[in-house]
Order: sequence, then C-alpha cells, then structure tokens
Amino acid sequence: MRKWEKLIRKVEPYVPGEQPKSENVVKLNTNENPYPPSPKVMECLKQIDQLRKYPDPAASELVRAIADYKGLKESQVFVGVGSDDVLAMAFMTFFNGEDPILFPDITYSFYDVWADLFRIPYERLALDEDFLIRKEDYRRPNGGIIFPNPNAPTGVAMALYDVEDILAHNQETIVIVDEAYVDFGGVTAQPLLDKYDNLLVVQTFSKSRSMAGMRIGYAMGSERLIRAINDVKYSFNSYTMNQPSILLGKASIEDEAYFQETRAKIMETREWFKKEMKDLGFSFPDSSANFIFARHESVPAREIFEAARKENVYVRYFPKARIDNYLRITIGTREEMQKLLDFLREYL
Repeated sequence: MRKWEKLIRKVEPYVPGEQPKSENVVKLNTNENPYPPSPKVMECLKQIDQLRKYPDPAASELVRAIADYKGLKESQVFVGVGSDDVLAMAFMTFFNGEDPILFPDITYSFYDVWADLFRIPYERLALDEDFLIRKEDYRRPNGGIIFPNPNAPTGVAMALYDVEDILAHNQETIVIVDEAYVDFGGVTAQPLLDKYDNLLVVQTFSKSRSMAGMRIGYAMGSERLIRAINDVKYSFNSYTMNQPSILLGKASIEDEAYFQETRAKIMETREWFKKEMKDLGFSFPDSSANFIFARHESVPAREIFEAARKENVYVRYFPKARIDNYLRITIGTREEMQKLLDFLREYL
C-alpha cells in the first residue's frame, strides 16, 4: 500500500433511501411530502433572475423570515443546505471534547457517520423495549448530546418535560434536538431556548414544507451558539445556500394557510392508515411523524419489502440489529397508501 492510500480517511458512509428512476412507482421510502410546495413558492420561482450573481452569504432574507415566524432575533437563527448541513456544522462546532457524545442506538443513522468522519468519540445508548429514550441514561459525563424528536426511524415523540430533564442534567455541554418531523405531531423544544443557552433546535423545510429538493435547514439557539456555528460555516464555505433556496424558503414561510392544510392532510391520512394496518396484523409504535415503523405478526419485513419493490411500491427496510423486522413507511397521499394496502392484502 502506497503512502497516499494509507492517508485516505476511511469511513462507513450513510446510505440514503433508494431513488427509483421510474415515475410509475408508489414511493414511500424517503419521508418526502406527497404534496407540492406552496403556490407562492412556485410563483416566486418564475421571478428569480439573478443567478449570475453570488447569493447573500448570510442568507439574510431567509434568516429574517424564519426569525420573524418563530418570534426570535435574527442572531438566534442559522440556515444551511438542509438540516444535514446544519447538523454537520454543529458537530464540527460543538463536539470537540474528549468525552463521548451521546445519542440513541436506534436513531438517524447519519450521527455515527459524522462522528466517525470528524473523529468524535461517541456512545449509542439503547432505547427501551418500546423504543423510548430513557432520559436517565443521559445523566453521565459526555461531550454533547443529540437526538431527534420525534425519533427516526421509530416516529416516537418525547414529551417536552423529558427533553427538559435531559437539558437540566447536561448544562455543561451542548444538547441538540433534531426536529425534522416535529410539524407532524411533536412538540418543539423552542420554548426552552430562553432557559438553556446550551440548547440548539434544528428544523427543516424538507418534510412539512415539501421542499426536500431545495435543501433548506435551520438551527435556533442562543446568540453565542449561532455566532459560533456561523464562524465555522464562514471558515468552511461562505456561500452555502443558493439564491433560489433563500427566496423560495421565504415564500414558503409566507403561506401559513397552505402549510397548515398539507400537514393536516398528512396527519389525517396517517391516523386512517394506522387503523388499516392494524387490521392487517401489523403493529408499530405510535408515530408523531410522517411515517410509521411497522412489523407484521407473522411475515418477515424483508420479504414484504422485496415483494413490494417488485410491484413498484417502495418502503424502507433497515437490516440492522433490533429493527431488522420493521418497515418504515412514509405517509403519502390517501391514494398512494391505498395502493400499498391493496398490495398488502393480496400478498399477505
């Protein structure tokens, strides 16, 4: 092996959900919103004509819109290219101690990838038998804490008082609450920002605002935390967010009625789908996200996954310990969910 080969950083990469090339599929494997973005977004798209210029490196218009919408100061908001970018910046900025960072063993599988990439020590703490985070497990020395709420891929949400318990016992390190799915029934930790200056709350436009293709994520925190993460961003790449994302993200925020309408549709479809799945012999934790995490009483998840894929119905399967008999199923339109149910009734 040559010297340069030895110097290549070796990591186990994150594996995203499959993106089928055909359009004639029922795609329920990547937690995308089945509805189009706000009409205001599409109208704004027609008016963008300054692509020859660099975008505002501070993304000021979008930061201002988010801050106004959330009732925060602009200095308390950081934006990035999807919540993945925001979280990666946060890992680089805040997780630099010798103690391990802590996160659940069943959770978003990018956390350990970033930790390995940035050479951050970490420990995965086991969820209980009902896939719940045990807040008592986080009362130990650590270099930081991160967890989604609602969790992924389980969809289980923590009560705000349990989130605060973790914060109250960890005021010497940064606690990141990843709220990618909070708009589908979770409770945001944003009200705790006034009480805990070590809290970072991360949200995204990808799920509830139907803008996964634009890659818009943001963090809310104390002015000191946001200043620190901006310093890292400007040291890494000053032009992280493109002009269309800035303008279209702002347009999305300005259409509150459409946002509430589409998220309500997804939650209504989810509750109907839960009942139908139980009738077919499936069980799952109660989900507060735009997906459910289901297992069948007698048929292995891998078999269902493979059979559904052959019929152009895509769901997500994770061949991992403790969850290798579960399917994560995104909530699509009622018509899409009905197609999945029709397949399941025939197959089972």
